[in-house]
Amino acid sequence: MTSGAQDQGQRQVSRVLVYGVTGSGKTTLARRMGELTGLPWHSVDDLTWESNWVVVPVDEQRRRIEEICAGEKWILDTAYGKWREIPLARAELIVALDYPRWLSLSRLIRRTLARLVSRRTVCNGNRETVRTLFARDSIVLWHFRSFQRKRARMRAWSSNPAGPEVRRFTSPRQLDDWLRRTGLLPGPR
Repeated sequence: MTSGAQDQGQRQVSRVLVYGVTGSGKTTLARRMGELTGLPWHSVDDLTWESNWVVVPVDEQRRRIEEICAGEKWILDTAYGKWREIPLARAELIVALDYPRWLSLSRLIRRTLARLVSRRTVCNGNRETVRTLFARDSIVLWHFRSFQRKRARMRAWSSNPAGPEVRRFTSPRQLDDWLRRTGLLPGPR
């Protein structure tokens, strides 16, 4: 990823999938990795949602993801089930954020409440509202529906020697230690 990564005996990678449970910090990490490595990062929410929370048709989602993944350099901040195989076929590294429910859920609730108050946009001009918070497809409900499935998927990937390299982290401290070792995070001063 960086010359620091090479100095630490890490192989250089240019196609990275950041994956994790809802609320784990995937987008924040992908953005930060993009800034530090110079690799272009792509927000999947921006690729899959239009304004007014209109879902991009799956065929168009797949086309957009295929176009990105055909490139030699990219970071994606997640992979949706309807096209997950596309980035998995090309990823050199999966950074898996397998955090406990209490941590990811508390982050998700704090983030959602902060967005409600600040009216900060999420993607393509969309905002979280009280209505979306309590809707049947609410991000908080999605956390509960998808949590075990995503954790099982990350664990299966990390035990599959035929797949891409997987760095699975169960705490932010583990992630920060790895980022320091690879040169993506400065060490203590």
